[in-house]
Amino acid sequence: MKRSAATLLVAVLLAAFGVRLAAACWWQARHSGRFLFGDSESYWVLARAIAHGGPYEYGSPDARVFRAPGYPLLLAPLFVFGGDQPPVLAARVSGALLGTLAVAGVGWMAGMLFGPRAGLLAAGIAAIEPGTAATSAMVLSEALFLPLVILHLGLWVAAWQARTSIRGVWLAAGAGLAAGAAALARPSWLLFTPLAVLLAIVAGPKRKRHLEIGAVMLAGLVVAMLPWWIRNYGVIGRFVPTTLQVGASLYDGWNPQATGASDLGFVARFVEEERARPAGGNDAGAPLEYRLNRRMRRAAIDWALDHPGAAVRLAAVKFVRIWNVWPNEKGLSAWPIRLALTVTYVPIMLLAALGALRTIRRGWPYVLCWLPAVYFTLLHTVFVGSIRYRMPAMLTLIVLAAGAASRGMRDEG
Repeated sequence: MKRSAATLLVAVLLAAFGVRLAAACWWQARHSGRFLFGDSESYWVLARAIAHGGPYEYGSPDARVFRAPGYPLLLAPLFVFGGDQPPVLAARVSGALLGTLAVAGVGWMAGMLFGPRAGLLAAGIAAIEPGTAATSAMVLSEALFLPLVILHLGLWVAAWQARTSIRGVWLAAGAGLAAGAAALARPSWLLFTPLAVLLAIVAGPKRKRHLEIGAVMLAGLVVAMLPWWIRNYGVIGRFVPTTLQVGASLYDGWNPQATGASDLGFVARFVEEERARPAGGNDAGAPLEYRLNRRMRRAAIDWALDHPGAAVRLAAVKFVRIWNVWPNEKGLSAWPIRLALTVTYVPIMLLAALGALRTIRRGWPYVLCWLPAVYFTLLHTVFVGSIRYRMPAMLTLIVLAAGAASRGMRDEG
């Protein structure tokens, strides 16, 4: 990369950090002393428990596998150095730094696939894209999840493009570790890697290459997840791959009162009923949170099987919520936010679609740019839908958009 290009990249990353820092300060001023999302409070409490050596549980011993530990581990140093009540703004600033790393990752991935000019353009688009900038400012796991996702996919592309087998192995191992770290930040990512590897082996050419990279990557994923699996078995007595909130999340998406948005008001009723009934069969001797998870999962599946038409209609509603032009939440529906999202989101999506069409025959690395969008769409038309859940996919769609926009531009150096 020439010096001028490197200078431009540094300027873009500084701008990305500035945008995210401004968003963090604005959000802190608007929501000082409270969190807008309930998830934020749970991460905060668990981070305090880690820092002070307390039990890793949220609210009671019946919630010991409530959240994966990735994001609380990131927040824990704030409590080590800032006491029992560290400034929330510090967490938002760390999110701004992580968001800037995600921007750099987008530029890196676009550069590998489309050349340096596209890489710089992709970083510039990602720097000002308001959705991902906003998630960096909120105390949510996406702050950590987004840079880990782009690291995972970028290393996968690099492994595929590696000129030597040993380099490909090392890059694939790194990709697997990044995939595991991403799943520990947001468990919904756990299934992406095995499903994508399976798709690549079944549908794509060069099956042996896919098998080699996939095997190493999956091994790295297992290594990253293993401490969490061992810990969960120790406290629950059963294998728990992610958390014991899957049942509640599934019932949130599939139940008689479901609207496509999240409303966990039903949990208290399930807790009361489960406490009152004796545990038997496979649930005998299992902790309450394990039994609750299984019961809510069964109730959700039973409802969907009994009401397939309603489940399909809900899927359509959730699809719109995921890919809506502006936020569904009333607290984020001010017209400046809607305008900023509209003028960036629509061009990105149109260019990403064009980029996907132009690269459809160019091989697996380009498939990785749009596959996360398909994965998260399928996942969240079952669970609840929100534009929050499309943010990881937006990063790789920006890669495609930059590739389409930079077509015909001459790369130098």
